[in-house]
Amino acid sequence: MGQGGGPRRAQAHDAELGRAVAAAQEGDEAAFAVAYRLVQPGLVGYLRGLVGTDGETAEDVAAEAWLEIARDLGRFRGDGAGFRGWTATIARHRAFDHLRRLKTRPRPAPFDQELLELPAPASTSASALESISTERVLSLIAALPRDQAEAVLLRVIIGLDAISAGQVLGKRPGAVRTAAHRGLRRLGEGLGGPR
Repeated sequence: MGQGGGPRRAQAHDAELGRAVAAAQEGDEAAFAVAYRLVQPGLVGYLRGLVGTDGETAEDVAAEAWLEIARDLGRFRGDGAGFRGWTATIARHRAFDHLRRLKTRPRPAPFDQELLELPAPASTSASALESISTERVLSLIAALPRDQAEAVLLRVIIGLDAISAGQVLGKRPGAVRTAAHRGLRRLGEGLGGPR
């Protein structure tokens, strides 16, 4: 169970993340580094989708979020999946603070593939082909309406379930599912999939 009380979508490293967070709450700095390593790539990808790459970068906003996360870590209650949702909520608030300072609206922007997933062994040619298609998908995400882009980013990049993503966005799970479904359908259409 996560902080919100509902079940969360499991990720490959959620058990490890949960253990690391619990140890970090007891003062283990190495465990905090593990939690950071597991959460940071998806968090930065999500933030790039919100703040883009103009001016202050998503990495800077993430750094502000991590300061708050470290400060309030003792207040967090939940598992690894709940921690991902909690960090996404904090990062979202810091992103909107940043956007208010810039007096702009959130807009999706392309983000680096290396921040989206941990490296996997693959051939160079396969990686190059995957990179080309990934860049195309990321440019399509950037063109989605903000609610759809953010729902796709939270559901796919960070890996939250609809309940957790809804808590981050302040929306009902059904609204998040609908936005993510519409966004993914538009992405499929943009990639030449069925209409």
